[in-house]
Amino acid sequence: MENEIISFIDYSFAYQNSGQRALENINLSIKRGEIVVIVGPTGCGKSTLLRSINGLIPHMFQGEIKGSVTVDGLLVQESPVNELSKRVGLVFQNPENQIFMFTVERDIAFGLENTGVPRLEMKKRVDEAIESLGIGHLRYKPPYELSDGEKHRVAIAGVLAMKPDILVLDEPTSLLDPRSAMDLMKTIEGLHKKFGMTILIVEHRLEFSAVIANRIVVMNKGKIVSTGPVREILAAEESLKLGVGIPPITRLHMALKDGGIELGQTPITPKEFMQNVRGKLHD
Repeated sequence: MENEIISFIDYSFAYQNSGQRALENINLSIKRGEIVVIVGPTGCGKSTLLRSINGLIPHMFQGEIKGSVTVDGLLVQESPVNELSKRVGLVFQNPENQIFMFTVERDIAFGLENTGVPRLEMKKRVDEAIESLGIGHLRYKPPYELSDGEKHRVAIAGVLAMKPDILVLDEPTSLLDPRSAMDLMKTIEGLHKKFGMTILIVEHRLEFSAVIANRIVVMNKGKIVSTGPVREILAAEESLKLGVGIPPITRLHMALKDGGIELGQTPITPKEFMQNVRGKLHD
């Protein structure tokens, strides 16, 4: 496909000495510019899927591979990690795992320094990343003084400075309170609009990530069990059975529907739910 940026074809992976496959027969295509949320129970293979995109598998995590993964035209199994890192930027679940310099500015510049980006270009990219994430006031602060939400923004800025085509976020809201989680998702949505990046988000709390997503991929036991538009997946019986973090307001909508009260399209936010209720009252 011409517009395809990530492609899994009949892909399976088993970690060395594990005795079982972490991923089995994965066929998945991600289009350039999509925002895709990947969900599933703990241990279903989400993290392994991410590692297979950015080259940590097989270059750091050894094991048995079948099939192939292609990222922006590069076959992952045959491409060095430094080449893949120019295309795929990964933000870890705990941002403290990737911010460790003396100041925020130095931290954002770290990846650029290690890939030999010229000084003037480095300064330009750091400035752009700081502006895009709205963290100018944090520029000279040490990372240990930052809140969890601020640390996430700094981690994303460090990845953004590398100018990847693909931004991958592993459980970005897991350490955040609801307001901070919502603010972070708005920031990610803003980056998507500004740069047109392809964004993959592994999440449990779909009340935040589903709002900005184009598509949801549901995983279980190393396999993809369903994929499709956000509202379709949220309303599916399979998603409810797996307990993949369906937004509370969506669960309420489905419970009312099961009780014979039909309120229109599946809502993701309380605002949408109230619009449905008002529409029903006016009928």
